[in-house]
Amino acid sequence: MPQDPPAYARIAQSLPPNLQALYVTSVAHRIAHGCGAYSFEDGPGLYALAARLQPRRVLELGTALGYTAGIFATAVPGCQVDTIEADALHVQLARAQLAALQLSRVHVHCGRFEAVLPTLEGGFDIAFFDGFAPSLAILERLQALLAVGGHLVCGNLGLVKPREAQPLRAWLENSAAWQACPALENGATVVARKRV
Repeated sequence: MPQDPPAYARIAQSLPPNLQALYVTSVAHRIAHGCGAYSFEDGPGLYALAARLQPRRVLELGTALGYTAGIFATAVPGCQVDTIEADALHVQLARAQLAALQLSRVHVHCGRFEAVLPTLEGGFDIAFFDGFAPSLAILERLQALLAVGGHLVCGNLGLVKPREAQPLRAWLENSAAWQACPALENGATVVARKRV
């Protein structure tokens, strides 16, 4: 009698099979490696958002094994993805996983966010933060790199230190700068459109 897939495998079931496999590989790596390379838990929502917005350029902070970079590149054929990861092993694994999926439009940058972001040219249509915890300085840099009308997708707000949470939330809720959009991950990941 066939057994149900593990709970983590069910999360990605509505995605194309190649992305489902990458999700399972990513989770298995995190468990075996004991690292903090958690996979984004609303892959289908992110895929649907990308398919709806049809970005030409995406900037991602927090590559892990390339699962969400793969989502963007698969959901939008022709989309160019720049993704940043500080862990050299994860960079190597992500590059291998994305090459196996023939997603050459994803460029994996190795380095800390603060070091790599100043080297990138602006005009991104989506900036996706999926690193450990966002800081106001990093989000301000993402805002500067976004095109007007581009979307900021910011996860892991629950990991922000309490003393930093209020200023960060106030910045994200500034209606002069951002138009709020429906959130992902049951409200845990903010989506906002850059007004100016």
